[in-house]
Amino acid sequence: MTKKICVVGLGYIGLPTAVMFANSGVRVHGVDINEKAVNMIANKQLHIEENGLQQRLEQAIDQEMFTVSTQPVDADVYIIAVPSPINADNTANLEYIRQATASVVPYLKKGALVILESTVPPKTVENVMLPELRRSNLTLGEDLFVSHSPERVIPGKIFEELINNDRIVGGITPKSAELTKELYQTFVQGQIHLTDATTAELVKVMENTYRDVNIAFANELAKIAETIDVDIWEAIRFANFHPRVNIHTPGPGVGGHCIAVDPWFLVELSPDNADIIKKARLTNDGMPKFTAQKAQDLLEEQGIQQGKVAILGLAFKGDVDDLRESPSTVVIQELQNLGLSVVSFDPHIKELQHPTQVATLGEAVQDIDLIILTTDHTEFKNLDPQTLNTGDTKPLVLDTKNALNRHNWEQAGFRFFKLGDGKNNGIPSI
Repeated sequence: MTKKICVVGLGYIGLPTAVMFANSGVRVHGVDINEKAVNMIANKQLHIEENGLQQRLEQAIDQEMFTVSTQPVDADVYIIAVPSPINADNTANLEYIRQATASVVPYLKKGALVILESTVPPKTVENVMLPELRRSNLTLGEDLFVSHSPERVIPGKIFEELINNDRIVGGITPKSAELTKELYQTFVQGQIHLTDATTAELVKVMENTYRDVNIAFANELAKIAETIDVDIWEAIRFANFHPRVNIHTPGPGVGGHCIAVDPWFLVELSPDNADIIKKARLTNDGMPKFTAQKAQDLLEEQGIQQGKVAILGLAFKGDVDDLRESPSTVVIQELQNLGLSVVSFDPHIKELQHPTQVATLGEAVQDIDLIILTTDHTEFKNLDPQTLNTGDTKPLVLDTKNALNRHNWEQAGFRFFKLGDGKNNGIPSI
């Protein structure tokens, strides 16, 4: 592989992808408008957390295969991996995609390949990227090749999945797709499936929407279980022994840059045909409020008014430092709306990024009325409650992720509750 790649966007997807190519013998230049992030990367420091990234970044820079700056450079391939968030009204914000595409146009030359990795609404390549790329005066599909190859990885396992997962490639022409497949075969060991760009866009959004709908189903089941003396986690485990059933798990909400965002793309695209999708999104978006109300009810049952709550976990999922669309932050807001005092702690978010955040677990749990686990970090799962100094009284514990050992917490003197558990209701286990 003699081509040079320019990766635009050095976040949770762009940076691992860039160093993956660099580690595979391809010269890569990374671009980001965040000057602080660029300077950190140039000095082999990480601005994001991902298993294996530090070692791979050091290797890429030490071998002089990876450089970074705030501006694109001449290259044979341009990979765009910038955010595609939603606006306050749940419509897609595609301005980052448009700006990133426009930024590479002055550098395009005959034979160049432009790949979009960001997850986007169907028709984004056609309606947002191609109008910008036409400004290059290169003939699309003949002189300039364009495709969409959406990332399909999970934080914490990005490198493993970059290599092993199947990949979807959608080109604006068959040759665009073929050139993209040839590029990713540099390191991808999974199958690479070729289609058109719009189908690839829809496939990625479909995958995340499927998961969102499944989680909404689990959340509705959790609410029902609380009214009929059933532990939903036990019921789901038994149901999933059926060979054709795979019910996901409930929780305090859905977060991250994909599952909490992508279904809205389909709702915006075809609002009259996305009834189930919209209902699932609203169900999951309503779980932080449900969690906060449950917390208040537990406190009031103990005669506690305007109590103090400790939130364990700010990241949207376990063992990552990613706050994007995190339901934990919404739970905090809902608790505060109910008049409760809130403090939070997250071992993976080193800099204090939330107004309620404190630096240590000990500080978080001191003299509080209720602990709510909202993120299933390994540190919390392995926590010995016997060692937890909470002050004069033991607070209640609400586990929204089924991550804590109920018996251990009860042995340590805590009253234990779990989201979706109508079977135990804080009654000590035998």
